[in-house]
Amino acid sequence: MKKFKKIMCLVLTMVMIVSLAACSGNTDSKPAETPKDQGSAEPVVLKLGTTVNEEDSFQVAAVKFAELVKERTNGAYTIEIYPNGSLGDERTMLESMQMNTLDMGIITSGPFSNFVPEMGVFDLPFLFSSNEDVYKVLDGEVGQELLGKLEGANLKGLAYAERGFRNLTNSKKKVETAADAKGLKIRVMENEVYTKTFNSLGVNAVPMAWTEALTALQQSTIDGQENPVNVIYSFKLWESQKYVTMTRHAYASAIITMSLAKFNELPADVQQIFKDSAQEAAEYEREWVAANEDKQIATLKENGMEIVLEPDLKSFQEAVQPVYDAYPQYSDYLKRISEALK
Repeated sequence: MKKFKKIMCLVLTMVMIVSLAACSGNTDSKPAETPKDQGSAEPVVLKLGTTVNEEDSFQVAAVKFAELVKERTNGAYTIEIYPNGSLGDERTMLESMQMNTLDMGIITSGPFSNFVPEMGVFDLPFLFSSNEDVYKVLDGEVGQELLGKLEGANLKGLAYAERGFRNLTNSKKKVETAADAKGLKIRVMENEVYTKTFNSLGVNAVPMAWTEALTALQQSTIDGQENPVNVIYSFKLWESQKYVTMTRHAYASAIITMSLAKFNELPADVQQIFKDSAQEAAEYEREWVAANEDKQIATLKENGMEIVLEPDLKSFQEAVQPVYDAYPQYSDYLKRISEALK
């Protein structure tokens, strides 16, 4: 009997051990932590700056980007948008991102050549003839390679949104040919290629931050500026400018940019969310710009602006050819861009 009791004890003990082992084995099936598991924690708040107002396409991209990030991280990351240059002009914001004192910005492509000289290739005049060509290059190998070079300047380029094809405005006279632009005093971005381009037209090119340019236009200390239709519309430039010439002389992207140090602080899965959301927001904004341009041009006319829709582009192209000769360092990229567009 004693022997039987010992056997039963051993059997019960074995059953308990097997049961405990089975229970402990279930812990391996717990899913890995994702941003959605962090919903109960305080959200990480990131600041994103622009120099434009709330009617501009940059605001459209910024709002879409913020919505996507919040949704895809289940509220774990929130992006606050600061428009109207409240965090500084574009160059100041880029420098702040380098120092990790600003998290993010949507910045016109022009100032980037001051940080990564190779990016100046995209500023060459009449490089692209259509939006489709632009997107093929920017979203392709060449564009992504140059975006990656920003990391050497402690910046993280997430995606190319759109500023658009740039056009000339002025308060003095109708400009139909390159010769007509001679003598005008025109604000350009703080970018050497843009300065050389307009100097080659006989224009007095004045590099200036956009926030300063708005005051200069109102005070008539400069005659005009060059920007896409969306900017002319959103800033009501008809209040200081009479004439628009649809030169489409250069395409400017708008890079959704982040402090590299801040980007590196994010978990790998969140980094991917930020990159994917930026690209989706950029494509959304591009479509918004295209859908609204005709309506915006109509508004410019309604407010008294005279628009030259078909200027003599050949005269402009011939006048700016020396700009290409001044930048032999871009020859390799120009060949690659040409190949990508075939």
